[in-house]
Amino acid sequence: MAAFPGSIAFDEFGRPFIILRDQENQKRLTGIDALKSHILAAQQIANTIRTSLGPKGLDKMMVSPDGEVTVTNDGATILKMMEVDHEIGKLLVQLSQSQDDEIGDGTTGVVVLAGALLEQAGALLDRGIHPIRIADGFELACQTAVKHLDKIAELFPVSAENTEPLIKVAMTTLGSKIINKCHRQMAEIAVNAVLAVADLEQKDVNFELIKVEGKVGGRLEDTTLVKGVVIDKTMSHPQMPKELKNVKLAILTCPFEPPKPKTKHKLDVTNVEEFKELRQYEQDKFKEMVGLVKKAGATLAICQWGFDDEANHLLLQQQLPAVRWVGGPEIELIAIATGGRIVPRFEELSPDKLGSAGLVRELSFGTTKDHMLVIEECSNSRAVTILVRGGNQMLVAEAKRSLHDALCVVRSLVQEPRVVYGGGAAEIACSLAVAAQADQLASLEQYAFRSFAEALESIPLALAENSGLSAIHALGEVKAKQAATGDSALGIDCMSTGNMNMREQHVIESLKSKRQQLLLATQLVKMILKIDDVRSPNDGQGL
Repeated sequence: MAAFPGSIAFDEFGRPFIILRDQENQKRLTGIDALKSHILAAQQIANTIRTSLGPKGLDKMMVSPDGEVTVTNDGATILKMMEVDHEIGKLLVQLSQSQDDEIGDGTTGVVVLAGALLEQAGALLDRGIHPIRIADGFELACQTAVKHLDKIAELFPVSAENTEPLIKVAMTTLGSKIINKCHRQMAEIAVNAVLAVADLEQKDVNFELIKVEGKVGGRLEDTTLVKGVVIDKTMSHPQMPKELKNVKLAILTCPFEPPKPKTKHKLDVTNVEEFKELRQYEQDKFKEMVGLVKKAGATLAICQWGFDDEANHLLLQQQLPAVRWVGGPEIELIAIATGGRIVPRFEELSPDKLGSAGLVRELSFGTTKDHMLVIEECSNSRAVTILVRGGNQMLVAEAKRSLHDALCVVRSLVQEPRVVYGGGAAEIACSLAVAAQADQLASLEQYAFRSFAEALESIPLALAENSGLSAIHALGEVKAKQAATGDSALGIDCMSTGNMNMREQHVIESLKSKRQQLLLATQLVKMILKIDDVRSPNDGQGL
């Protein structure tokens, strides 16, 4: 009873009642008021990123508390960097994050759709429909929409020989990004990177083998795909060779240092001879360590830890090039790429634990004397690195995020090679199918079905608005043509080409991504509609 937030008292007839403590410090919203508060919060967040949707979507500039500036139109990144205090706002942030984790693309669309569904739910609540009936109706409407998506989806050819279709899909994803001025090149890089590590028979893509590394300087067009591993390190000594061929790599997680005694006792050096002995002992240990590495047949040491100048000089004398301070994930990637084993102790080093690479070389950039190390022609040739270049850190970071989206979309097509058409075409087709189904329902859910159909139209409406078109006219025209011809490839002509056929414009999206958007948005809206009581500390809230 200690945690009970009140006390029990009895009236004059002996009937018990509870006195709750600290009620003046509690803020409570119940019933329709709670739902309206949630809907308003979700709408504000959805409207914030609505203008970022589509190829003509605008970017947002996010400034962190320490003054770091990020310019992006990636929905998940914008929401992650927004300081959202409202509980329902946080749920929308998690919604876009789960879409990003699962698919990698469609993070803006899923939040816009969730906001539109909640807006429609608000209108139904005003008409006196119970929130549970609305939630159930949305669930059934979502099932109808997903079935229709499966019906209109087309099989997509995925092969290493003909990469053009995959490049077209990657270009659709990159079309809305800041890097769209060279998005053909970026799309090719993304497709080649995924196909290099993909197992097309098993329909599996190991993302751990793809590393995206950024380096400020140069132009976006200088971005390249390296068949190997690129690490932002250099040889530990400037006089070590800058290029090595047919390399045997020792991958070490033990430092080039004499072992330290694991006791709390101190060692007092009282005269010169003892100091010289200690120095000699250290040198002997260094020589022994270098000797063990050389004996195993290694021609390059990759070390996770640092080593002092003396060890560095000794490595140079013994003609054993080395790289120090290589991070944990990079060490693992090098081990996978070169077929080597990570060795925790010098005594365990043996020839069979060494990795092999055909070429290790240093890249230098411009006049800044910046260097990076490239490990190429590895025994496991599936490991690849995308080296992103750009004029400033902000551009490089956004290019990395854009490439991540493209990589994720190509991966989802390898896993499930079915596509629908973009430009709002799939949403309009589903909207027509759900609206047609609503006319066949006799129950109260028909209202929820019609509202769901209307919410689906928020995506093509936002695309048309962001492209500077008259949104209602553009949507009405496409909807009428789709209803008349039954062609689910007709969408909003964002690029003003005069052709609204997305099949001919090659605006393609993966079925997996579109299906996930519908399911996630509906699940979240259903959950929000079931909340009718909110208790929180009365300290003022806001977005």
